[in-house]
Amino acid sequence: MAGTTLSSRFKELLKKYGKVALGVHFSVSAISITSLYVAIKNNVDVDSLFSRLHLPSPAPSDSDSNNSSVFPDEFKDDAEAGSSGGSDVVGGVKSRSRTAEIAASAGGALGLAILCNKALFPVRVPITLALTPPIARFLARRKIIKDGGIVR
Repeated sequence: MAGTTLSSRFKELLKKYGKVALGVHFSVSAISITSLYVAIKNNVDVDSLFSRLHLPSPAPSDSDSNNSSVFPDEFKDDAEAGSSGGSDVVGGVKSRSRTAEIAASAGGALGLAILCNKALFPVRVPITLALTPPIARFLARRKIIKDGGIVR
């Protein structure tokens, strides 16, 4: 199995463990999407995090995006209200992270979390490969599964 690709190993895992492998993979995906959603809602810069991990960015590159983006009204400086123009205001517009801009253009935080989850596929598959056999053994010892099926 040393020369096999990750996708072929994943297919072998699905053949061998069936429903357990799918359950583990969907659980890992759900945990990934949930944690990415929470991170995005808390303004974690996902783009720089992906670049640190040497993963492809789920967002369009700077050359693809239009720099004259329109900010929602809550990000505009209200000059009539006499705002102080603190350090988070740049050029009359509140600065916001690249993640917030991507989330706004990608259909929201959930959309961006799903895009990031797709980009993390090379990370999720080895996790699934590692977790499935011990989980299958655990479920078989508890007599919850038998030959890949659920015992009722």
